[in-house]
Amino acid sequence: MRIGDKLENLNPQVFAEADQRKENPSDWDDAVRDPFDGREVFDLIRSIRDPEHPLTLEQLNVVSEEQCEVDDAGNHVKVLFTPTIPHCSMASLIGLSVRLKLLHTLPCRFKVDVVITPGSHASEAAINKQLADKERVAAAFENPDLLSVVNKCIAPRPLAASVG
Repeated sequence: MRIGDKLENLNPQVFAEADQRKENPSDWDDAVRDPFDGREVFDLIRSIRDPEHPLTLEQLNVVSEEQCEVDDAGNHVKVLFTPTIPHCSMASLIGLSVRLKLLHTLPCRFKVDVVITPGSHASEAAINKQLADKERVAAAFENPDLLSVVNKCIAPRPLAASVG
């Protein structure tokens, strides 16, 4: 989100992170079918880093559990995301990061839609059209520079060095 050498959103508001989901004994039982829900999808994408700031999409309130919709029986996932500012130039990159993370982590049976929250971005229709176009998304992932940035956004955070 840079314009020249300036950040578009120099001091973004940082929000508290949601509590981690409590584990149930059945979570580790392979005999129990665990349907996908919005919380599970949110847990997969909450740690994606913003391309501009050293913050996660959850910390910036770009994604939330309420914005993750799952139809497990219908094999469909829809994620809405809300850019921090209405003219965010990184919105497409954020959407691609969410899409790639879900394509890498969800079972292939799911159709994944990633869209901007209605009314939250000046170029909402154009970006949603890009993110919904399989050929455009595939072409974006073939661009090594763009893919490198997306991979940095979705990479797991490095573990803190242990103090001995």
